[in-house]
Amino acid sequence: MNVFLLSNGKLSGNPQWLSYAQERIKKMIDTRGIRSAVLIAYAVIRGDHDQRARELSDALGIDVTCIEHFDSAVQAIENAECILVSGGNTWLLNQMLHENGLVVPIQRAVRERNIPYIGWSAGCNVATPSIRTTNDMPVRNSVIMPSLGLFPVQINPHYIDAAISGHMGETRDERIAEFCAVNPQEIVVALREGSGLHICDNELHYFSGKNEGFKIFQHNKTFPEQFDTKALTEWVPFTCL
Repeated sequence: MNVFLLSNGKLSGNPQWLSYAQERIKKMIDTRGIRSAVLIAYAVIRGDHDQRARELSDALGIDVTCIEHFDSAVQAIENAECILVSGGNTWLLNQMLHENGLVVPIQRAVRERNIPYIGWSAGCNVATPSIRTTNDMPVRNSVIMPSLGLFPVQINPHYIDAAISGHMGETRDERIAEFCAVNPQEIVVALREGSGLHICDNELHYFSGKNEGFKIFQHNKTFPEQFDTKALTEWVPFTCL
């Protein structure tokens, strides 16, 4: 597999898409001779999907086309050289993947044909076993929890450990702790802005454009914040599925 799971699409103050991951992504693109990619932007509710595709084309130097422009969404994935899955609302994205019959085709493309998958924010969430650790609101009543399962544990993107003065709601740490209390055997990897995971050739790599670490959560366990991949592979039972 060749999978990029990124916390976010843009960094504050930098208008270019995937700037902190571009070096890694472009190296993969050049090595594989990729010329085009299919963009799944179902998660984008208030933005222009084609505009996002054009901006990603400029950022990555390849031809990016929205999946809506293909006669068959399934065939688009079956013929794709690369799959891009945009951020936005995770609930809507996951529902649309199921409704359009794309879950199995994406799984087969990534696992069997080694087609690269690049997902950020919601696109990162749906690559895990379920979308239970998304930060988004379920904007539709029809809720589907299982997702692509390309990565074996839950991820919380856009992670922030700040406590806002005057805010009486739960912090992100408290919300994740609630998830872990209900699901004590599960692990959650929290990714800060500008960071991501790269799974390539059965190896897992962590990187951060802001030189910040990741955090791991599990019920009744305490893990120090880490910066290196070795710690992640020690604590997370990583297996390419």
